[in-house]
Order: sequence, then C-alpha cells, then structure tokens
Amino acid sequence: MMSPTQLYTRPRVMAATALLAAAAAFAAYLWWPDDTGAAALAERPLIPVRTATVEQRAEVPMLHRAPADVRSLRSVDVRSQVDGVLDEVVAREGMTVGAGDVLARIDDRLIVSALAQARAQHAMAVAQLRVARLDLARYRSLRKEEAVSTQVLEQQAARVSELDASARNLEAAVQTQQVLLSHTEIRSPLNGRVGIQRLHAGNVLRTAEAQVLFTVVQMDPISVEISLPQSLLPRIREALAGTAPVPVQAYASDGGDLLAQGRLSLIDNQVSAASGTVRLKALFDNPQGRLWPGQSVVATVALQVMNDVLVVPAKAVQRGENGRFVWRVDDATAQPVPVQLRYATDEWAVVDGLAQNASVVVDGASRLYPGARVRAEAAEDASGQSRLAAAGAAKAGDDAAP
Repeated sequence: MMSPTQLYTRPRVMAATALLAAAAAFAAYLWWPDDTGAAALAERPLIPVRTATVEQRAEVPMLHRAPADVRSLRSVDVRSQVDGVLDEVVAREGMTVGAGDVLARIDDRLIVSALAQARAQHAMAVAQLRVARLDLARYRSLRKEEAVSTQVLEQQAARVSELDASARNLEAAVQTQQVLLSHTEIRSPLNGRVGIQRLHAGNVLRTAEAQVLFTVVQMDPISVEISLPQSLLPRIREALAGTAPVPVQAYASDGGDLLAQGRLSLIDNQVSAASGTVRLKALFDNPQGRLWPGQSVVATVALQVMNDVLVVPAKAVQRGENGRFVWRVDDATAQPVPVQLRYATDEWAVVDGLAQNASVVVDGASRLYPGARVRAEAAEDASGQSRLAAAGAAKAGDDAAP
C-alpha cells in the first residue's frame, strides 16, 4: 500500500512527463522537414517592401541644426538734426532707398535768413580787418621815421589780431548755418528699406525730443545669428581658421523651404553661462529679400566634411536589442545586417557595415523576419503617397466596412 506522499507525488510526475512529450511532439511538427511544411513555406505570399540602394559619396557635410534669428547689419533711426516744421515727406513706407537719398524736408526759411545775416556780419568783419591791416602797415612806416610812438604801433597790431579773430568767428558762424541748412533735407544714412512712417508733414520737430521719422534697415547683405552648444567651440574655431568658407543654410522652419545660403563670419567673444551655447554670426547675400530682420529661421552649419562614405536613407536604419541594423535584400530574401551609424540627418544616414550598391529596405520592415521572401515595389504613386501606405489605408477601410 502506497503512503500519502507517494499518492501525491506520482500524479505530478505523470503530468510533467506528459507535458514534455507534448512539447517534443510540437517541436518535431514545427521543425521536421516534411513535404507538407516545406510546401507551406514556399506558398507564403511575398512581403511587399520598398528598397533603396546603398550609395557611396565622395563628400558628406556634417550639419549642425539650430534655431536662429535674422539681424540687419545696420539699422538707423532717422531723426531731425534741426528744429523746425516738417515741410515735406519724400520717402514712402516700405520703399528701398540709397545712401544720401532725401527722405524729408524741413521748413528752412529761418535758417536761410540766419545764414544771410551771418554772411553779412562776416563780410563786415573782413572789411574792418582789411582797413586795420592797412593802418598797421602805415604805422610801421611812420615808426621808422619816429613819427608815431611804439605804443600806438602795438595797439594797432592788437586791433588787427582782434578783428582777425572776430572774422574767423563769424566765418565759423556762416559754416554752422550752412550745415544747419543742409540738415533741413533729411537724407538716408545707408542703403536699405524704409520702415513705417511715424511723423507726418506739419509736425514741429525739436532735436531735444529725439523724434523718429523713419527707421531704415540694411537688407542686403544681412546676417543670421545662431547658437550652438559650447562643446562644438573647438570644431567651430578650427573650421573658421581654414581657408574654405564654412557654409550656412537658412530654412523657413525645421524641414521647411531653403531661404538662402551664406557663410559663417565670426564667433561671439563669450559663451552664455545660462544656456551653455556660443553665438555665431553668418553673412548672407539677400538681393531677393527672402531673409527679413527679426525673422526666426532654422540654420544648418557644416563644420566638417566626411569623405568617401556609404549613405542609406535614414528610414532604412532600425534599432534592435543589439544595436542598429538594416534589412538587406539579396535574391528577394531579407536578412538583418548590423551596421554602425556614423552620422544621420532626417533624410539619410552614414553607416559602416554594408557594401556599395547593396539593396536595403526603407518601407515595410515591420513585417519582416530573417529569411523572409520579399517583393520590391515602387516608392511612390502619382500623388506622391507611398504605395505601401496606400495599400494599408485601403485594407483598413475594407476592414472597417460593414
């Protein structure tokens, strides 16, 4: 007769034995190479994928992307330098002007009158000086004959010096009035674009109040200020020290349209302790006015160039438990291949571990497994939509239909 312990243990052993036998049978069913299993694998439908070819490029710039601000190289608030009534505004808002162009005119009648008065006073002083010099010459002759005293001669010489100083002073007054008269025509100090008009004809202008008529900003060339991490400072300095210009591109937004291409100009003289970034300035030719002062853009700076590298679309690179890999297609069969990612952008990636002209999967990788049979399909249809995405959307629509 069996003990209670034996009665309890024996069913457990039998159950474990049965479970192992079932597992062995299932494994044999999966792996035994009978004709039925091989036929089933052969009849599996081909997985549609989109492929791209591994390219070798002689040069690939390493781009650093960052938000940036457009800044005018020169911006001037135009003010009157004389007091008076604003008589005429010549410039119009938004127009392009050149350096020296007349923007506005101030009533000049008072200054013209003051200039005439200064000229008359100067002429009178010059005439008095001429008479005094003639008298001085005569006194010197008489002094030789001892007809006049030394004191009289010295007094006349002092009189000539006094009148000469007075004439010079009045000449300076004439020049001052001439300058003031020239300031009644307010001219643009630079080539640029006129901003919004702030004062109109009829306003009384006073220099003490520093009233602004216009703001004129230089549009071409123009600058873009970029902030990059301070860790890149050695590389930035090395790039600027080279003979080749450091290219910079400005985009409307991240992934937006290219607005202009320029070159890196200088590095700011300090690193921002608050953000840990260094400020850079780039110069752009801007004849079309695509860059606007104060505009926010996204800039890319190419600080380094990689030579003779293999490039694949960024979508081809997958991330797995053991690192990054791509699905390589050989003879319509997909296999995972580990790669080393050296550099990547939103569109393409520089990798090691592949051969030139190899075919890699860029769309449809989620359904793949090692050894999967695939069928490469075109990348896009006429509308620009991925055919695989379109097929998936159509399938989802069929599943949702009653």
